[in-house]
Amino acid sequence: MQDAVRIRPPSRIPALAAAAAAAIFALQAAGAASAGGERASRSIFWGAYIEGAQTYSHLYGGSWGGGPWDSRTWNKFESNAGKKVSIQHYGQPPPWEQGFVAQTANLVTGRGAVPLMSMGSRNASLADVATGVYDDSLTTWAHAVKAWGKPFFFRWNWEMNGPWFAWGAQAARDPGTFVAAWRHFHDLTNRVGASNITWVWCPNLEYGASTPYEQLYPGHSYVDWTCLDGYNQESTSVGFARLYTRSYKHLLEIAPTKPIMIGEIASREYGATDKAAWITDTLSTQLPKKFPRIKAVVWFNWRIYEIGSWWDWPIESSSAARTAFAKAISSPYYATGGKIPRLPRLSKVKPL
Repeated sequence: MQDAVRIRPPSRIPALAAAAAAAIFALQAAGAASAGGERASRSIFWGAYIEGAQTYSHLYGGSWGGGPWDSRTWNKFESNAGKKVSIQHYGQPPPWEQGFVAQTANLVTGRGAVPLMSMGSRNASLADVATGVYDDSLTTWAHAVKAWGKPFFFRWNWEMNGPWFAWGAQAARDPGTFVAAWRHFHDLTNRVGASNITWVWCPNLEYGASTPYEQLYPGHSYVDWTCLDGYNQESTSVGFARLYTRSYKHLLEIAPTKPIMIGEIASREYGATDKAAWITDTLSTQLPKKFPRIKAVVWFNWRIYEIGSWWDWPIESSSAARTAFAKAISSPYYATGGKIPRLPRLSKVKPL
């Protein structure tokens, strides 16, 4: 069973129009390169959530499934990008609805990529998770993960700082319960010995009414990578630095030693070349030169229908966008799938 990864309503990231805000963001962007005292890596992971039914069926006709299950969809994306992904992003239901599916994860590792599994607790009570109501299912899942043994990224209850998912609404009311549920799940997998889980704590970009990061962070020993989700989705195009700098620097204050992933990112089409220019700036300038702690970036390649509209997130939304993406991602800064070192069993995924 495939579990769709949903995105937030487009109104969540506020427009940055005020002159004072613009000045602050400009200053932050200028300092981003030195934040954390680290130079950019020689290469970072890159990948995508690759959807077929609403995306490639629209673009190319016929029937397309989602990656990693439909190899044609995966092949088409890599052909359009001109490069093999080193991360394949997919969703799975919680353990009380479905056990760990090694076959799906093997589809990813078999092509030389690292799985990024997103899993939400759906409408389950976080208090119930924290107090052990689901322990039988969680334990069975953790034993299966350990038996599989290969390292993978695990992005649990993402975007918890906003209310659009049930777990985020609960976290807004009681952040401590979110932290307790995270710690309980993490500790249970540790007791089982499922040390191949790389825990990715992934809030959305901060906005005015979001739950503060500090209240939701489970602690350094409970998180392997931090993460951000954020889209270029306002009425006019907003550059990557203005979108991400504030939240990026906040993560460095909370977890200065943790590598950062961008778990979901994409841009709308605006003018004829605006999206292409945004992609070029993001992948060729901002990430390699100004945001050195970002060690993985994952595109959201889904023409999704939400809030009464079709959102043109895919790289194939225009020939200009596709060309810009392929040119930027061709840089050796973005690690080619199949060429990353083999990861030891029951180990964490480390930055390249």
